[in-house]
Amino acid sequence: MKQENKIVNGQYKRESFPVLEMSCAACAVSVESMLKATAGVKDAGVNFANQTAWVEYDPKTTKPVDLQNSVRSIGYDLVVDVEDPQAVQDEAQRKHYEAVKFRTTWSIVLSIPVVIIGMFLMDLPYANYISMALTAPVVFYFGRSFFTNAWKQAKHGNANMDTLVALSTGIAFVFSVFNTFFPEFWHARGIHPHVYFEAAAVVIAFISLGKLLEEKAKSNTSASIKKLMGLQPKTVRAVIDGSEKEIPIAQVRVGYTLIVRPGEKIPVDGTVTDGSSFVDESMISGEPVAVEKRAGARVFAGTINQKGSFQFKAEKVGGDTVLAQIIKMVQQAQGSKAPVQKLVDKIAGIFVPIVIGISILTFITWMIVGGDNAFTHALLNSITVLVIACPCALGLATPTAIMVGVGKGAENNILIKDAESLELAHKVNAVILDKTGTITEGKPVVTNLIWSTGEESPRHKQILLALESRSEHPLAEAVVSTLKSQSVDPTAIETFESITARGVKGTVASKTYFVGNKKLIEENKVVIPPGQVATATALQLQAKTVVYFSDEQKVLAIIAIADKIKATSAAAIRALQEKGIEVYMLTGDNEQTARAVSNHVGLKHYTAEVLPADKAQFVKELQSRGKVVAMVGDGINDSHALAEADVSIAMGKGSDIAMDVAKMTLITSDLQSIPKALNLSTKTVMGIKQNLFWAFIYNVIGIPLAAGVLYPVNGFLLDPMIAGAAMALSSVSVVANSLRLRVAKI
Repeated sequence: MKQENKIVNGQYKRESFPVLEMSCAACAVSVESMLKATAGVKDAGVNFANQTAWVEYDPKTTKPVDLQNSVRSIGYDLVVDVEDPQAVQDEAQRKHYEAVKFRTTWSIVLSIPVVIIGMFLMDLPYANYISMALTAPVVFYFGRSFFTNAWKQAKHGNANMDTLVALSTGIAFVFSVFNTFFPEFWHARGIHPHVYFEAAAVVIAFISLGKLLEEKAKSNTSASIKKLMGLQPKTVRAVIDGSEKEIPIAQVRVGYTLIVRPGEKIPVDGTVTDGSSFVDESMISGEPVAVEKRAGARVFAGTINQKGSFQFKAEKVGGDTVLAQIIKMVQQAQGSKAPVQKLVDKIAGIFVPIVIGISILTFITWMIVGGDNAFTHALLNSITVLVIACPCALGLATPTAIMVGVGKGAENNILIKDAESLELAHKVNAVILDKTGTITEGKPVVTNLIWSTGEESPRHKQILLALESRSEHPLAEAVVSTLKSQSVDPTAIETFESITARGVKGTVASKTYFVGNKKLIEENKVVIPPGQVATATALQLQAKTVVYFSDEQKVLAIIAIADKIKATSAAAIRALQEKGIEVYMLTGDNEQTARAVSNHVGLKHYTAEVLPADKAQFVKELQSRGKVVAMVGDGINDSHALAEADVSIAMGKGSDIAMDVAKMTLITSDLQSIPKALNLSTKTVMGIKQNLFWAFIYNVIGIPLAAGVLYPVNGFLLDPMIAGAAMALSSVSVVANSLRLRVAKI
């Protein structure tokens, strides 16, 4: 990502910087407010999704280092004054992931002996001291991020899962240390001093494992942007002062004449001035057939030249090209969506204050009614409330269901990169489908090869293959592929000529043959019989391109070429519609083709000749009407809409960029996987809710008992060992319930 850097309104400078250390949406709000409060700053914004901030400031009074210091003062960092800020940010993210991996691994390694001692070797000499020595680094070194994030949340006036983890493990450890060093305090009062080292260590280890899985998914966030940028060549050939020179793309200016050779990527937007070729524009249009380019035709950065070469005049460079606009739109779309707050974080935000409140109320109540041992019971019971409000089952509720759901998806050819998509997909009530490569196969194939009576001979097939093998037209490859699959070998051609906008002709054994459109055939005085005209018309109504093969007297064959509709598309669309989901098709192709495809698969809603930005705008329109939108696509032209959608699904045989932007990928590119993905989401969310129920049953029963609610009735106080067993049972029930999803039918 290049650092944005421009003067705004003559006085203010607008610049973008990568931000480090942000872990939540509240962090982004905090960084933004700090930047806005910095002297000399007119305005600022923070994009949490791609971890960047833009700042509009007065360069006369404010320097980037001032902005950096301002952000650092609240525990974050800004990357300034470096050549490649994106590389710095990427390296920081890589190091962060490695650090999380290191902390998780050692948390698990050290927790295992603590659990063994706590469960089976309680009478081991110095058992408490060994457990304390092993637990201390787990809680305060390997688990320090929970305390850091909890503090950041507290500064924002929020509480989440990190708050619950920090609170329970911190108190459990401190309480256990006190009981280890001063057991006589409780012995003198007739109470056995229990320790909770294994609970503190295991909670950190389990929750760290969940964090590691999240970080692994986040590490791929900017991959799509990098790949989009990689579509632009680093150097270009320009005609300067009458001679050809190779220059860096950054030096290209509007008005330069640039040269594009076969197979090269077009560097900037412009207009062809000399030469001709076919250009693959699927990244913009999504359509599989390359577009012919001659003098006066527009060309676009990132598109791929095929066999010819040409010169063109640069008209839009740098951030003004269509490719640059797509990159910018994807970045903005990824950052404009507020991150979905996890259900467990919402619960934790309510649960933490309630638990603290119950603990304080327990202490006060026991101080008032506790009699002679009021302080002892008040202290013990209030701490027990905090300790047994263990977040282990709560923390496992979502990750275990998600992990099983992701595995179930993989078994059904659905790769899920993002847990939030799996949680949200069951709410989808509108699905947008791209046409090419999504509903259709994505490449032209021969659907019909209709020979005139008596003309289907090995000799004619050899001549047709020979002519199409020499043609540069992209549709010719479909004919060549079909004939080669029939084990046809080309014959020798005496002469060959490519005729602009018509087709090709060649001479074999002193006889001339033609392959091309209707104009080519008619211009060479070849009569097309009424029956063949009717056949061609019927094929064209099916949105197929008709190619004629003839000799000098008669038509030998009619060839129909089309982007074939996948066999399962109609059934998949019908399954979605039966679930009450509205299905739309958006395509850059023409109206006739769009209508034919939509009729074939049973679609009620479609729009033709749609640009990439139009697709994203359509997603926004549906969202503004209260729809939860899933976008399904396979091309670069779909990437903006995929980033904008609530749930994004890419075809496994599509572009790498579409798969990077999308949160789900269908490995087989079979649309029937979409209803399966939505059903999987429904069952996974149901599993999460059931898990949360089991996690809460423990807390709803355990916390009042720990507070001593039954003591006035029958003198019962919860034994910490029973509390530990209930905690373990709660966690086991959550895992067992999640595993049921493995045998569920989707």
